[in-house]
Amino acid sequence: MNTATNPTVSTSTGLFVFGMPLVIYLVLMLVAIIGMWKVFVKAGQPGWGCIIPIFNIYCLVKIAGKEWWWLLLYFIPLVNIVIAILVLSGISRNFGKGTGFTLGLIFLPFIFFPILGFGDATYGPAKPPVAG
Repeated sequence: MNTATNPTVSTSTGLFVFGMPLVIYLVLMLVAIIGMWKVFVKAGQPGWGCIIPIFNIYCLVKIAGKEWWWLLLYFIPLVNIVIAILVLSGISRNFGKGTGFTLGLIFLPFIFFPILGFGDATYGPAKPPVAG
């Protein structure tokens, strides 16, 4: 069988090569959204807020314990990267997690948001250390 002249083989191969990564991507995004939904609910925000553009960033900023105007910093190129990292760090801290968990939220959100949302971590804004 000559695959160059058989369009069925090349079409099915193309669907597999391009379709499988798309399916994997969609599954990972769905897992991240479900995990983020649970995180929003734990923090007292509306769960549906995680799927609304810009409003989800506003909610993340609130969960991180930052002022509302931090949302505006997301619109400044390059600054937004630093702000996003600081917001994720604030979220980790407010759920009682450390720097390693922040790195997980940055690089593997589809794993770490469900861990935060479905795990036993509880939301409580971090309090500054007491001197003395």
